[in-house]
Amino acid sequence: MKSLISLSFLLLLFVCPAHADVHLPKIFNDHMVLQRHKPIPVWGWADAGEKVTVELSGSGIAGKIKTVKAGKDGKWMLRLDAENEGGPYSLIVKGKKNTITLDDVLIGEVWICSGQSNMQWTVQGADNAKEEIAAANYPLIRHFEVPREIGLTPKDDLSGGKWKPATPENVGNFTAVGYFFGRELYRQLGVPVGLIHSSWGGTIVETWISKEAMKSFSEFSDVVNTMPSSIEALGEKRKAKLTNAINELQGGLPTPAEAQSWSAASFDDSNWKTIELPRHFDRGNFILHDGAVWFRREFDLPDSLAGQRLLLSLGTIDGLDDTYVNGVKIGRTSVKTSAERTYILEPSQLRAQKNSIAIRIEDPGGRNGFTGKPEDMKISRNMYEQSLAGTWKHRIESSVDHQQFAGPNDAGTLLYNTMIAPLIPYAMQGVIWYQGESNAGRAYQYQKSFPLMIRDWRDRWKETFPFLFVQLASFDAAGGNSAKGSSWAELREAQDMTLQASPKTGMAVIHDIGNPKNIHPTNKQEVGRRLALQALQIAYRQNVIAGGPRYQSMQKEGNKITISFTNTGSGLEAHSKYGYLDGFEVAGADKLFHWAKAEIRGDKVIVWSDAVADPVAVHYGWADDNMEANLFNKEGLPAAPFRTDTWKGITEEARFK
Repeated sequence: MKSLISLSFLLLLFVCPAHADVHLPKIFNDHMVLQRHKPIPVWGWADAGEKVTVELSGSGIAGKIKTVKAGKDGKWMLRLDAENEGGPYSLIVKGKKNTITLDDVLIGEVWICSGQSNMQWTVQGADNAKEEIAAANYPLIRHFEVPREIGLTPKDDLSGGKWKPATPENVGNFTAVGYFFGRELYRQLGVPVGLIHSSWGGTIVETWISKEAMKSFSEFSDVVNTMPSSIEALGEKRKAKLTNAINELQGGLPTPAEAQSWSAASFDDSNWKTIELPRHFDRGNFILHDGAVWFRREFDLPDSLAGQRLLLSLGTIDGLDDTYVNGVKIGRTSVKTSAERTYILEPSQLRAQKNSIAIRIEDPGGRNGFTGKPEDMKISRNMYEQSLAGTWKHRIESSVDHQQFAGPNDAGTLLYNTMIAPLIPYAMQGVIWYQGESNAGRAYQYQKSFPLMIRDWRDRWKETFPFLFVQLASFDAAGGNSAKGSSWAELREAQDMTLQASPKTGMAVIHDIGNPKNIHPTNKQEVGRRLALQALQIAYRQNVIAGGPRYQSMQKEGNKITISFTNTGSGLEAHSKYGYLDGFEVAGADKLFHWAKAEIRGDKVIVWSDAVADPVAVHYGWADDNMEANLFNKEGLPAAPFRTDTWKGITEEARFK
């Protein structure tokens, strides 16, 4: 009898399934901002066929009610009528079994803030952070941070996230560029501003593109067709790639006995590969490597310093280090810290003339390597200094699997699936984007991949919304310039070309506020302001000067070239103490560039060099670190770097694999 009752109960479950509560995506919660002047999509899940009622309620907005039935898959969506800015309101969603009430809902301007680490950079790391945080009394500016995760297929929902008002308690963790952009919009427009922050440091553009869009581009289609079927398989692929890189570097890992000999002064490291320091080690072929790596080099001790103490400075190191000089351990840091490593060298530990340094860095997880500045690596005493930056030998001792092998850059689409797709079709005004550093090595391909991503997002939202982006700041990534080629200059060029390739796009030029020694310049206030100028012009159609001069054409006359510009505003000017223009170069048919003299004549610039009798090309700001470029308009906005030639660049053959 008991088993018969159990069977009847199970049959009842199949015939009359239990009703699930109606629920909303995680982007919908208290303190949210909805986009004004556009129909407002609201969606979620319920039982198949269940009636769902959505009401926007509050002073002056009563009676905004719509209903919809969930489909066979339980999904439902409706669009509330467009509204003007205002609030606070309540968003009430009713199903058969439950009611959801979201409070303190505002209607205003919504922007997605995306990209890599310079967008992820928070207010607490920006200039004047203490003062900015204390002054953050902007309750009508709201911020939602999308959780970071990867996925091989598009997700219906985010894994979490909360809308938070801009108060001193919250704003320190907001995206700095996004917050200062939103603050400027709020000051200019006087309406609520919602910032949806979806970024991940160090990421490439391809990971933000949908699989369908990747397939549509011939250079990506083969990569998509060989994409692993699971995150675990993706991790194994990355692990195999790292193992292959180690084998290619050194033919495998050493035995413990072999590694013990690497600190000795007499050890022969002639077959070790070279590396330029300082830099993170786990980049390039060794992305996500955890384990121990050795670094070796020699230095000459001048006779004048014989018998004296010296200071060995290594700068900051990300990892644990054991440091040896002439085979003697002279220092050890056994906890992971950002402190600079400095060790005293006693006279007994030193030799006349050649001395050896061996450093073992063990990475317990995360990034590793030498993270300081070149000038921080040195041997010194009083006024004497000998640089240790530059070429070292290196070899990997061990590689540890910390389940770190599946990362956001290991395939295309991984972040689109988890950090963009779940937001669609949330109504918003547009996107601000700060990314490109991780694509500099494939800058030529970025001419196509970046517009592809913009078009992809617009196709998904079914709207050609404004897309505003930041051109790369000055940074001495690899000493790139006109003579040796510059991947960062080529990436900036690809960004500039996107303005023609994609409608309703705007670019904030910021090389003047970069930092040659820091890939994360901290003046995010000005970055946000310049993006806001683009928004005021493109999205809100205000009559403002939104950007600086941009190259238009050149005309040659004798040994001089005249450059014409657009976006000159109320006139051109040089930002320097004495009014001299810097950053211009000219080349003849030999393609050898020489620093040029330049002067402003009206709305044009005349460029020439005494070393080039017959110039055919001009470069301006064409270098990784291009802070010397100082042409502005009188509104204080810098000219975008450019070149007039189409000669082959150093990234033209590089492809996403």
